[in-house]
Amino acid sequence: MYNINFCRISELSYIDDKANVGEGTIIEAYSHLSEGCRVGKNCKIHRNVFIDTNVQIGDCVKIQNNNSIYEGVTLEDGVFVATNVSFINDRYPRSINSDGTLKTGKDWIRENTIVRKGASIGAGAVIMCGVEIGEWAMIGAGAVVTKNVPPHALVIGNPAIIMKNVNK
Repeated sequence: MYNINFCRISELSYIDDKANVGEGTIIEAYSHLSEGCRVGKNCKIHRNVFIDTNVQIGDCVKIQNNNSIYEGVTLEDGVFVATNVSFINDRYPRSINSDGTLKTGKDWIRENTIVRKGASIGAGAVIMCGVEIGEWAMIGAGAVVTKNVPPHALVIGNPAIIMKNVNK
């Protein structure tokens, strides 16, 4: 449970009773934190951010406007997520089954994604499910990440390719 005395949370946001928010975290207007999610200490969650069920977010993470962090995503300490990043958590999404019936949660195959400490993801990037982004890696704006990214790598493009290693 969050303690409003140690956080700054906009009254225009929704925080589920079973969400956990660390001290010193700021949550701006129109953000939504779902059941079982954990947001660490001293984070900044900007406007219109959706954090799904059971998502784990470390300390000192900054998530800019208009992001959805879906179930299966973990952001370790110090991660930066620029605006409009897309995290994918189902490799083969469909609305209906082949017989025309609506798919349910039982039909879903979630793949986990982890973004390691200090990594930075540029605006408009797409992060495919099942990948690991290494510590202090940088994902360029608009990159489409389909494979694991090693620590300290800078990746750009579609599909993302390693350009060079970057320092902390």
